[in-house]
Amino acid sequence: MAAASSSSPSPPTPQPSSVERTKGPTGPEKLVLREARGWSAEVHLYGGQVTSWKNDHGDELLFVSSKAIFKPPKAIRGGIPICFPQFGTQGNLEKHGFARNRLWVIDDNPPPLPVNTAIKTFADLILKLSEEDLKIWPHSFEFRLRVALASGGDLILTSRIRNTNIDGRTFSFQFAYHTYLSVSDISEIRVEGLETLDYLDNLNEKERFTEQGDAIVFEAEVDKIYLDAPPKIAIIDHEKKRTYVLRKDGLPDTVVWNPWDKKSKNTQDLGDEEYKHMLCVEPAAVEKPITLKPGEEWKGRMELSAVPSSYCSGQLDPEKVLQD
Repeated sequence: MAAASSSSPSPPTPQPSSVERTKGPTGPEKLVLREARGWSAEVHLYGGQVTSWKNDHGDELLFVSSKAIFKPPKAIRGGIPICFPQFGTQGNLEKHGFARNRLWVIDDNPPPLPVNTAIKTFADLILKLSEEDLKIWPHSFEFRLRVALASGGDLILTSRIRNTNIDGRTFSFQFAYHTYLSVSDISEIRVEGLETLDYLDNLNEKERFTEQGDAIVFEAEVDKIYLDAPPKIAIIDHEKKRTYVLRKDGLPDTVVWNPWDKKSKNTQDLGDEEYKHMLCVEPAAVEKPITLKPGEEWKGRMELSAVPSSYCSGQLDPEKVLQD
């Protein structure tokens, strides 16, 4: 008698990793990255901005507003805008600098990065300096960005900024990956890894405080810059039984922001109730700007993981630093 065949479904056949160039439905071109196990990401050439990161079940992990505008001159509300060379209004440039409002191009010949066998799906972009930008920020630079999907679905952004001034001048800049995470309900979210740290409170004229309590929870508008933050932070979504793990390198600070109800209603490209389903946790260099001499290069890296079960409090391991 023949043995009965198993009724359990076979696992999906892995598909080849791919990067596809396509036209966005509402504006400029975008790149779609697909990882072999089914994870995907999208990056718009406008802003060099990641606007989607989906797991192998098709769940969207980044928040993008339903009112987002995908064409100049407005920055895209959501995903991962890049703040450079200024953060917020801490300077004379437009808010968060100009990188998120410029059209980037595909970088066909990037300098090599350290080899990582887990990364087979990636796209390289470059921000080209324009004459208009030179008028408002008179420095020559080279800004290269790699967006990558690792074999397990982790989303990795690596920025490399080089001073290419030929007149011997140094320059300084601020930077942030202004990451909008998709969450079930902001009032149920818990952030671990920033407790006991000093922070600058943007809602209190950047006054310096020390975080109290064993984790960060949300009951009102929050806009804080945590200083000398650890390389690993967990964002726990109890309702979705999902934990985002954010690892960073070269970015000492971490900004945490949620606009809450009043500011949302006064923000044209954000729905009145959408603040409930978003949280910005942003690896950044804000308090102490990065300074580069001619020929010097800075690298800032962020890696996002989404794991299906929540961390228990106290399990976060700050010693496990980000590695190339």
